[in-house]
Amino acid sequence: MLKNKGFYRGINLGGWLSQCDYSENRLNNFITESDFEKIASWGLDHIRIPVDYNVLEDENGGYSGTGFSRINWALEMCLKHGLNMVIDLHKTAGFSFDYYGESESGFFDSENLQERFYRLWEEITRRYGKYHENVVFELLNEVIDKSYIDAWNRISNECIKRIRAISGDIMILVGSYHNNSAPAVPDLAPPYDDKIIYNFHCYEPLKFTHQGAYWTNDIKPDERFSFEDSGITEEFFEELLAPAIDAAKKNNTTLYCGEYGVIDVVSPEDTIKWFKMINNVFEKHGIARCAWSYKEMDFGISDTRFDAARNELIKYL
Repeated sequence: MLKNKGFYRGINLGGWLSQCDYSENRLNNFITESDFEKIASWGLDHIRIPVDYNVLEDENGGYSGTGFSRINWALEMCLKHGLNMVIDLHKTAGFSFDYYGESESGFFDSENLQERFYRLWEEITRRYGKYHENVVFELLNEVIDKSYIDAWNRISNECIKRIRAISGDIMILVGSYHNNSAPAVPDLAPPYDDKIIYNFHCYEPLKFTHQGAYWTNDIKPDERFSFEDSGITEEFFEELLAPAIDAAKKNNTTLYCGEYGVIDVVSPEDTIKWFKMINNVFEKHGIARCAWSYKEMDFGISDTRFDAARNELIKYL
């Protein structure tokens, strides 16, 4: 479904409209037209734009013309350079995947915050639903706890219902708990309709892809692992992704891996080995994907460290 629509091989523009200081310099200059040109030259077909609610909303829950103008510009750049675009709501009022660094809370228990979420998606749909050939919506990035799944299934279905009242054609990505883990996909509600895609993220094994990470308590920052020492095989990824693959088949939908990648502590050579291994499994099962991340953010594929190896790496995105 996504391959034929031009959402098969993409890259995230992380750190532009999300996970940033929201300064005018960051919002205006972190990503420029030359970046869209470069991504297109790599042979990729789409970008994913993580965007936080406070970029699109003012402090009172109204809508920011300046914030939406940045999405407008990104869409213009995509259309100019032959790319498509995923709009990913990376943070909503009351919830962020980053429970270490964000103060957002209460979303899953608050009807008011949920209504704000629905209204924001209605506004996004009014603006971009007509671009259903070039734009896909991702409702919310990385639900954390399994305890939220019943609430999330209810909220996501209600949100899709609201979107469908405005656009019947836009494709919508929905991910599960444990930060969009593949094994959690079977606990998602059956797709609302035939334009719903199951979404997951994959940074496994975390001890390899996040070694040296300073932002999570799940990693001992001084430990280091080579690709060979990490026990990574195609069978490892087959087993990891099997629940998601089976759930998608059972529910007559398809899969999209919205984030996957390797931290810049790892050598380019070992990074390529990881991407090649997971790419083999993605290709075998026709799984669409979007690498994390284009620039900086501790995972940047355009960063200078890849200058001698980037052409090889791009083969496996």
